[in-house]
Amino acid sequence: MLSTLVAAATTDTSDPFASIKDFFKSSTWHFIVLLFWLFLIVLWLSCAYWVYKDAKRRIDDRIVIIVAVLTGLIFGPIGVLIYSILRPPEYLEDVRERELEIRTMEQRLTEEERCPYCKTLVRDDFLVCPHCGHRLRDVCPHCRRPVEPTWRVCPYCEEPLLAAPTGLEVR
Repeated sequence: MLSTLVAAATTDTSDPFASIKDFFKSSTWHFIVLLFWLFLIVLWLSCAYWVYKDAKRRIDDRIVIIVAVLTGLIFGPIGVLIYSILRPPEYLEDVRERELEIRTMEQRLTEEERCPYCKTLVRDDFLVCPHCGHRLRDVCPHCRRPVEPTWRVCPYCEEPLLAAPTGLEVR
């Protein structure tokens, strides 16, 4: 028994890193390495998935989406960084909404005036709607030009306007 202890003591002193070498040969170390690889694979795939989800919201072209996803899949986190630098700054939904707002504003600017009662097109100098007879504007008592009901002064002759009832129909 004493010889066994002496033999064990002599083998331990000859290699001071034997316990470390044994740890790296153990199943615990192999399990840690497998967990690391699993984490790395999940990280890699999640990068590609994130690029796919973000690219679908920002890019309309399928080929560009595929290239972006392949960049995320091949290069992993570095691919995500590359994609983040090169991606479009706006979501497609925001672009469409902005274009719709611009189109609506352009229509409002170019839209001709309509009668508020029957929606017939009227010119800006009409006092009443020729279709339904609804009063559109008042008349300046001094220069006889059409004025809006909300105006306090005639812009043509600078005469103060009397507050007249608006929206009366002339028949």
